[in-house]
Amino acid sequence: MTEQEILELLERTGALLTGHFKLSSGLHSDRYVQCARLLQYPQLARQVGEALAERLKNSGFEMPEFVVSPALGGIVIGQEVAAALGVRHIFVEKDDAGKPVLRRGFAVGRGEDFVVVEDVVTTGKSTAEVIDLMRSFGAEVVAVLSIVDRTGGRGPLFRAPFMSLVSLEFNVYEPEKCPLCAQGIPLVKPGSRKEVR
Repeated sequence: MTEQEILELLERTGALLTGHFKLSSGLHSDRYVQCARLLQYPQLARQVGEALAERLKNSGFEMPEFVVSPALGGIVIGQEVAAALGVRHIFVEKDDAGKPVLRRGFAVGRGEDFVVVEDVVTTGKSTAEVIDLMRSFGAEVVAVLSIVDRTGGRGPLFRAPFMSLVSLEFNVYEPEKCPLCAQGIPLVKPGSRKEVR
């Protein structure tokens, strides 16, 4: 799938939102990507998962033994990529203290290769947490895959090859300098991750 085709899917499914959003970083933005709106359609989720798997296969990297995703946003697309690669899929959750953990009987073997699959990468914080947790079990990261790259050219916080299907740049504002606040536009906190302080 081309970047344009992915962008059209995001637009068609209402995954590209316009308004006044409070991001998990605490910054404000006039745009937001809610990939769950795209991934709610199983046939589209499968197509996007296959496109990400194909990107990895064509990259020349080693094929992983498993795919791992952060809950909640990465679970659906992680499952689809794993299916396309023919490997198992696990996901990382947060404990009550907000620390990433494996639950549900998932196990990782020393020396296993993995890829992290996300819906959107913005700062790379949740991705870095997943990589660190997998490395603590002795596993080795091959690459990170995401539907959307929102790093804005700043580069993510993790050290691993990174591939996405589309790159998007949105306006972001410090809350005290936000023109949307100045206009009185209601602020919405989308997403599943708690605000980072």
